[in-house]
Amino acid sequence: MALLRGINLGSRNRLPMGTLRELIGAMGGENVKTLLQSGNAVFDHAEADPALLAEELESRIAAVSALTVPCTIRTGADIQRVVERNPFARELAGEVAGVRIDPARLVVTFLSGPIDASRLAELDPERYAPDQFRQGERELYVHCPNGISGSRLVRDLATARLGVSGTSRNWHTVTKIAALTSG
Repeated sequence: MALLRGINLGSRNRLPMGTLRELIGAMGGENVKTLLQSGNAVFDHAEADPALLAEELESRIAAVSALTVPCTIRTGADIQRVVERNPFARELAGEVAGVRIDPARLVVTFLSGPIDASRLAELDPERYAPDQFRQGERELYVHCPNGISGSRLVRDLATARLGVSGTSRNWHTVTKIAALTSG
């Protein structure tokens, strides 16, 4: 699974999904499928090292488009784990009295590596209420009940010195990706 950061946002960083499928195929990817226009591609590949795949895909994108696009690679098992370990799962399902999270207001930020918890400690949760985040293995789960686009938490997480890069997808997209990777 490839997750590209900042692709096809308005008129910026345009990369047709057909081109993405071709690039992944040319690097040995098989059964390539894309989801939406925002740089989500599910594929099979013999290479087991996600970092090598990400580096190669970034290089190929730059060669054909002159774009510098950070790529995050995850296995199908990684995506399934992200769904299964969602710390907001009970709220999404309406199992917490008086709380039901809108899946469009929950995002998962897929990170290039694990975050040192001390870096997140600098972010005071009270400052961002009612927005909140939870740390996963190599992802952050961020709930913004009043919307993602105006969230100070989302902005600060994007500019924080976390020591890793990341790309975000809303919960609807994460579950669609999970469905594609499970079968």
